[in-house]
Amino acid sequence: MKLTKKDLLILTELRKNARETLTRLSRKTRIPISTIFDRLKMQEGSIIKKHCALIDFQKIGFSIRANILLKVPAEDRNKLLEHLQKELHTNTVLRINNGFDFLVEAIFRNLKEAENFVNNLEEEYKIEDKKVFYVIDEIKREEFLSSPIFAELLF
Repeated sequence: MKLTKKDLLILTELRKNARETLTRLSRKTRIPISTIFDRLKMQEGSIIKKHCALIDFQKIGFSIRANILLKVPAEDRNKLLEHLQKELHTNTVLRINNGFDFLVEAIFRNLKEAENFVNNLEEEYKIEDKKVFYVIDEIKREEFLSSPIFAELLF
């Protein structure tokens, strides 16, 4: 889909605040409300995958965030993927390259929960290699395409 300048303006404002009203979006972008409504309807499900809230998990008692790299035999990938998609602690699962199969972001209340999660994976699946990285501090998240000026430079 080819994006116009109007589309980029709308998307950058939504990247800042997906709950912004059409009226406010119209004021900020100087695009008519009806145009914004029509463009959003066209983009939902294609460019716009979903609207969601970014949560500070620490403030609700989940102080451990782990990024886990996993390498498994080819015959076990689908089974592990199904498990990871259903697992309650799993926030994000990405298929990757360079020697590993999956990058899993998982959220836990404490280090013991995180270690149990990884140990259970190793017991249930043939994990050939794994690396666990605990996130100490989130510095920047979900900022790409949130500035109209930067968006124009990219496109």
